[in-house]
Amino acid sequence: MLVVVFCSCLQAANRPNLVLIIADDCTSRDMEVYGGQARTPHLMRLASEGLTFTRCFQAAPMCSPTRHCLYTGLYPVKSGAYPNHTMAYDWVKSIAHYLQAAGYSTHLSGKTHIGPKSVFPFDYSGTENPDPAALAKVLKSSSESGKPFLFIAASHEPHTPWNQGDASQYPPASLKLPPVLVDAPDTRKAFSQYLAEITFFDAQVGELLGLLDQSTHRDHTLVIVLSEQGNSFPFAKWTCYEVGLASACLARWPGKTRPGRVSEALIEYVDVVPTFLEAAGIERPEILDGRSFLPLLTGAASTHKTHVFGLQTTRGIHHGSEYFGIRSVRDARYRYIRNLTPEVTFENAATQDPTFHTWIKMAAEGDEVAKRLVHDYQHRPAEELYDCEADPWNRQNLVQDPKHGTALNALRGQLESWMRRQGDEGQATELQALSRMPKAVKKESGKSKKKKKAKAQPATKS
Repeated sequence: MLVVVFCSCLQAANRPNLVLIIADDCTSRDMEVYGGQARTPHLMRLASEGLTFTRCFQAAPMCSPTRHCLYTGLYPVKSGAYPNHTMAYDWVKSIAHYLQAAGYSTHLSGKTHIGPKSVFPFDYSGTENPDPAALAKVLKSSSESGKPFLFIAASHEPHTPWNQGDASQYPPASLKLPPVLVDAPDTRKAFSQYLAEITFFDAQVGELLGLLDQSTHRDHTLVIVLSEQGNSFPFAKWTCYEVGLASACLARWPGKTRPGRVSEALIEYVDVVPTFLEAAGIERPEILDGRSFLPLLTGAASTHKTHVFGLQTTRGIHHGSEYFGIRSVRDARYRYIRNLTPEVTFENAATQDPTFHTWIKMAAEGDEVAKRLVHDYQHRPAEELYDCEADPWNRQNLVQDPKHGTALNALRGQLESWMRRQGDEGQATELQALSRMPKAVKKESGKSKKKKKAKAQPATKS
């Protein structure tokens, strides 16, 4: 018996702690650590201490399905969490279940946007942003108990409204705007405020890592920092273009990950759960869609996946089109996008923003750049194909170019195969989106009860 207890304690001691930090609506290429203009000194230091991934992607460019996918290791349609403000099926298990069964404590501090609670049985703290005091408490508790932990720090930044950080560090006139934004004074002002909030997020990362690094847990903790989907300007969030689905991913694991390395391997958010499980010595459940990229962290491998996948469900989002479903697949070079209802005008919160209205006005007054960007954002062809090496902003559609026909057909096949495996029926699945949104379900349930109640009332005589 004593031998069994000793072995169990030794095994627990060899399991790393896990820290996951995630931003909110942050385009990775806007961050200094990825060559952007927003200063990120703490992330720069983290990159020097670990591994930087340049081809990390999430499966859905909206907050809620992104987080469900990240914490469950399942793609959105399979888990049931594919529209925004969504919920997973009751049978789904999350990283909290797997790690708790192995003796870990599991914590989520900050933004949630996940449900139901039975699928995500974390210890919760904070509201919109992670609470450093909660991490300090977890570090102390782990030191006293010897129990390994998972701590997820979910920031609200740089999600709108952009009211955090010091925008004076980013004078609007000095900024270089991305080629998918119309150059107008209000665009520049908004972009300045957004960059300031990225730097604010970087400070949050610095505070959290400072607590970890001052503790005895630093050298026994795997840290991963993610930027989530792209920002809420047009052509990023709510789209399956490269900047909508791409994410920053920085990993540090002292003694395991060689400092200062860069990886071009294709990885996805759906791979994070199996990676954490393998690091903890837990067997990967067969139901998971993701695959562990632990060999990339340790340097045992340099490649991971050949294809990554994404989808967008517009039905049910704020100011969204009645429906506008998008599906996408990317290989090492090309991104293929299928728009399920190209006849529909694409609308969302970005098209309701005053900045976009400025673009519309400029287009009406003859500005050719504004005219092209406004049209291309709201009116999509049935298929799009982009060479992400030559065209990282996905502006030149190659679908009609016969030189890329082989790549086009191969990616069509990959996308259709993935959709079949996921039980994704395209437009039929899009039209069922409201059934996966708790507020919409509750609203419809209320309507049904009122109808039944009205029907049960006796007829009144006139």
